[in-house]
Amino acid sequence: MLEVNIRSAGYEIGEKTVHDIAFAIEKGELVALIGANGAGKSTTIKSILGLLVNTDGEISFGEKKNPYAYVPEHPTYYDYLTLWEHIELLMAACGNEEGNWEGKARELLHTFRMEKHIHEYISKFSKGMKQKSMLILAFLTEPDFYIIDEPFIGLDPVATKEFLNYLYKEKERGAGILLCTHVLDTAERICERFLLISQGTLVADGHLEAIQSLAEMPGSTLLDCFDAIVRREQND
Repeated sequence: MLEVNIRSAGYEIGEKTVHDIAFAIEKGELVALIGANGAGKSTTIKSILGLLVNTDGEISFGEKKNPYAYVPEHPTYYDYLTLWEHIELLMAACGNEEGNWEGKARELLHTFRMEKHIHEYISKFSKGMKQKSMLILAFLTEPDFYIIDEPFIGLDPVATKEFLNYLYKEKERGAGILLCTHVLDTAERICERFLLISQGTLVADGHLEAIQSLAEMPGSTLLDCFDAIVRREQND
């Protein structure tokens, strides 16, 4: 279980970019983190990952050997390493010996149609190819939790379908998933629960029916409920 309790967090001493954010994600649960631009989603993720020293709170992934994999919104890579060299480096860093991971790696490369590009520099890839490379690296580690930030940006429809199919496989394996996205129609279709952040704090946490109830819009889409709740919060 991922347990998050952020009393406050910011980029400067004394700054509270986000505050009062508490939630938990169970094994095999797919949860969406949603919010308007500047609401505090990125700060929340950085706090969970321990990237902000100015954080007051507790984060627990439990006592896991391989607690999480993080897929950032903006792909991060070494300019002068090929895709296959990135895979080799990651597996070495994770302590996986040669012969134990190559089959899994080639399966993922085939799934995301990247087999022909394994000896090319990631730095030369298109946005979509870079995004697929980050997903391959994350899925290869088979962690207990995934934290995935805006994965749909740059993915073509086929890659999006393959990503979602693989995400479902990982969910069935028991991995917990925190998915940060602005693509609310997809989030509504695939996620079981929604965390809505507005003005730096968690204002909603629940299934679609709970979000509809909070918005006082039974039967409405997640997008319409999101818009109503955010507008109400901004006007308070």
